[in-house]
Amino acid sequence: MHSVRRYLRHLWLSFALLPGLASAHVLEIHGSNTIGATLAPMLMTGFLQQLTGNPVTARPTGTANETVLATSYNGKPMTVLVAAHGTSTGFSALAADHADIWAASRRVKGSEREAMTSRADMTSPDSEHVIAIDGLAILVHPSNPVEQLNIDTLARVFAGEISNWSEVGGPDRPIRIYARDEQSGTWDTFKELVLAGRYNLTPSAQRYESNDQLSNDVSNDPSGIGFAGFASAGNSKLLAIADGNAPALRPSALSVATEDYPLARRLYLYTAGDTGEPLARQFIEYVQSPTGQAIVAESGFFSQTPFAVDLPPDASVPDTFRRLTENYQRLSVNFRFAEGRTQLDNKARRDLQRVQQYLEGTGKTGRDLMLIGFADQQSHELRAQMISELRALSAAKALREMGTRVQGYVGYGHYMPVGSAGGESGARRNGRVEVWVRR
Repeated sequence: MHSVRRYLRHLWLSFALLPGLASAHVLEIHGSNTIGATLAPMLMTGFLQQLTGNPVTARPTGTANETVLATSYNGKPMTVLVAAHGTSTGFSALAADHADIWAASRRVKGSEREAMTSRADMTSPDSEHVIAIDGLAILVHPSNPVEQLNIDTLARVFAGEISNWSEVGGPDRPIRIYARDEQSGTWDTFKELVLAGRYNLTPSAQRYESNDQLSNDVSNDPSGIGFAGFASAGNSKLLAIADGNAPALRPSALSVATEDYPLARRLYLYTAGDTGEPLARQFIEYVQSPTGQAIVAESGFFSQTPFAVDLPPDASVPDTFRRLTENYQRLSVNFRFAEGRTQLDNKARRDLQRVQQYLEGTGKTGRDLMLIGFADQQSHELRAQMISELRALSAAKALREMGTRVQGYVGYGHYMPVGSAGGESGARRNGRVEVWVRR
């Protein structure tokens, strides 16, 4: 059942704002500071301008990290609230029916999904919307000579077990830790991907609600190390990160967009399925459109609009793979999978459409595509080969059902991993389908 607040807004949309409701917000977005600080206001501004044909102004509410976007529609005032106090606060607001959209810089937790079951399945395509890709950047002072760390060493640094830069190849200088606060989805992501339940953050860490402030302080501290969204890296130096035996990678346009970078993460908007506010669903579709994704790129995050890249020569790439791809460019899309080995996840379903749009925009067809499937480490090479081929076939079949016939698809087994082998993380990261396009 809709709340009174939502019911009133439905009347607003029907009657272009009833008398006495001029101060009501037609939409409220609550949650992640990573999304809410800049990206959500930019996207909502574009959406409102397109919807109303009128200019949009932004003003603070008087509460830190809250913005009201105001315009007019049919001569009546129209406002949207963006409250960016951390991912977990957004879920609380959505669950309490105080928000129409939950902005999250990590995926919905099992407990949160369970709490919403009476209203919606929060992992269904109707509720879960990946809007951008972000790289969780590991930041140090520009003068720091350290270039890369593996994830386990990084965890030990943030746990305080490694407390001097000389222990990781740097100068004889104590390490100072900067971290996001407990309400932050960025912190949740770091805790999951780096600390991984094996380490606890050192109590001496300085904590921040704001990505930008954290990055600014690290860039002024030769002893500092911190983490923030890639878009907030500012003047800090970015370290390359290795996951297990996979190559160390810095966050870049390609490594983050494909989610090959070990600390790449998805940014989400969640709605209460198809029972929520209709205007919210219109906003989601705007965000997923090429226009919306162009705003994502403008904001400093990584758009999901595909682009093709010529990869430079790399001695670590096997000769067989080099010959396989020598006439192709890498597309900035990896299809990944949900539960099971061949069920495409919600982002991949959207990416299928984006690949089709890329082909149409470049005058290419499915004959110009090659899909290369990969598996996580398996006990037998034949088993890995079968899994990787099934993944490539699954993506090719999905494209064919949408009208794009792909003739080139192949499995490459469990070789060329992008993450540590085994477990949920290995299965999710290494189990992928790369998309290559003929030059």
